[in-house]
Order: sequence, then structure tokens, then C-alpha cells
Amino acid sequence: MIDVTCAIIRKANKILICQRSSNGKLPLKWEFPGGKVKKGEGKKECIKREIKEELQLEIEVLQALKKTEHHYSDFSIRLFPFICEVISGQPTLVVHEQIKWVEIPNLNQYDWAEANLAIVNELINIYKTSGISKKNE
Repeated sequence: MIDVTCAIIRKANKILICQRSSNGKLPLKWEFPGGKVKKGEGKKECIKREIKEELQLEIEVLQALKKTEHHYSDFSIRLFPFICEVISGQPTLVVHEQIKWVEIPNLNQYDWAEANLAIVNELINIYKTSGISKKNE
């Protein structure tokens, strides 16, 4: 089981989503950006490092969401999602095919990596009940 963090980066009423490269695992699937936790690294430190490396952004971690587990045919992950906001920088393509800011109700219109689907559904439910991203509108 691989421990992985991901960032739900919010801006006004939108969330940043990323399309995986066509060259790696799960080609061209959409995901919340993040990556593997290194040995001895905390999960919050991991997500900050990964977002800096992948998107050239400094983020603030605001809240942890419920972890999920997913078993692909050749590997399994335990995914730790965090709601985050940008402190500085502009999203820059480094490892992804493309990035988009998407309104939460529209998240389910994308071809997601399966491990992210539970998070997509949780975000849509939270949005409907409490307006997770309405804070900055």
C-alpha cells in the first residue's frame, strides 16, 4: 500500500484539477495534484512539497478530508486529501498534461483516476450542504 497525499486547492468557487501525463500510469486521467509520502515525512509536509514541485505553488493546508483506499490491478494506494489555498504563485504545468479551475458541481464531468472518485463525490456532497468553496466568493 502506497501512502499518497492530494490537494483540493480552492479559489473562489473553483477547485484546481490536473490531467495526468500521457506517458505514465493512468494516462490522461484527471486527478487532484499530489504525490507519494516519503519515509519520515509528514502528510502536510508532503502535500506542500508535491504542490511546489508539480505546480510551482506555495499552499496553506486548511483541512484534512477522509482518507480513501483504492486497489488498481497493479498497485494500491491510501489517499490522504487536504483542502488547501494558494499562498503564492500561479499554477504552472510541470508534470501534468493540463490544469483547470473547475466549479465543484462540475467535477463529475471529467474522466477521473478511480482513486479520486470518492473525493469528488465527497466534495460535491460537502458543497451542497455547507458551501465548502463559497468562503472566497
